[in-house]
Amino acid sequence: MAEIIQKDGTWTFDGDAVRIVPGRDKGVGLLRQTLGEVLVPLRALAGISYEPGRKLGRLRLRLRDGADPLLQVTGGRLPEASDPYRLTVEPDRGGVAEYFVDEVRNALLLDQVDAGPAGSFLLPGPPVPITVGAGDGTVAFDGDRVSLEWNWTTEEAKRSGGPREFRVADLRSVEWAPSRGLDNGWIRFALAGAGQSAAPKYDPYTVELFGFKKDPLMALVAAAVAVRMPHPTAPVSSPELPSGAAGTRPGAEPGPAPALAPALAPAPAAAPVEDHDALLRRLRELGELHQAGILTAEEFTTAKAAILGRF
Repeated sequence: MAEIIQKDGTWTFDGDAVRIVPGRDKGVGLLRQTLGEVLVPLRALAGISYEPGRKLGRLRLRLRDGADPLLQVTGGRLPEASDPYRLTVEPDRGGVAEYFVDEVRNALLLDQVDAGPAGSFLLPGPPVPITVGAGDGTVAFDGDRVSLEWNWTTEEAKRSGGPREFRVADLRSVEWAPSRGLDNGWIRFALAGAGQSAAPKYDPYTVELFGFKKDPLMALVAAAVAVRMPHPTAPVSSPELPSGAAGTRPGAEPGPAPALAPALAPAPAAAPVEDHDALLRRLRELGELHQAGILTAEEFTTAKAAILGRF
């Protein structure tokens, strides 16, 4: 067990995950306070570093690309005060920070964690329901439906169309961008089949952000929506073929059933016997994915049966 407690927050590592609890210092951004505790599984980490400084040091977690929906939608554009994976370290706690780094790095080496891009989200994203009012509107999301409502700052051309509501299944993408200088930011919902979006000021599916304190909270909404959409690395289904009919054409005999995703596919019959500890660890990981809502009950049952068959 390794732990470091600072005004900025508390990080704890138990060998399987890093638990991040934000502090109450004035330097802790509103996004971190609202997001609350974050549990980062070891398999989601690509690395960790400690950067000492004259006055303050920085402890940073580096997550695998595609592992966290929040990092996916923000693309490295979060202000430092809003970054949940950064911890300010007092000079007299530099030794503790270095010990924390060593413990995490050793666990990554022992578990042989792949630091490459993740094929699915490994963190569950912000909890829902979530409602944020900022810029020229308010976004509410209940885990299935997104609703947009406008305020007095909204352009008449956009406000005249009234509130908007749509389901996650109707979306092609969700985007978040912060305000920079004189340029306003936005959270934009692109519906499947829709044409090119208008400027944020006029787009009825975009909330324009003006650079105020609550703007980063819209990134939490975007992440909560993104984690319930197909992962960016997921293969795109051919629009000409009905669901479940991949590899067929009109008038032809049905082809073989599509292969299961790599995480769920049973091992080939000729596969070598695997280490029991590795299989037990994989079972535990699947259980965590199921509890986080990333795997459905059916997917979890299928994957569990496949792994049990390897013992």
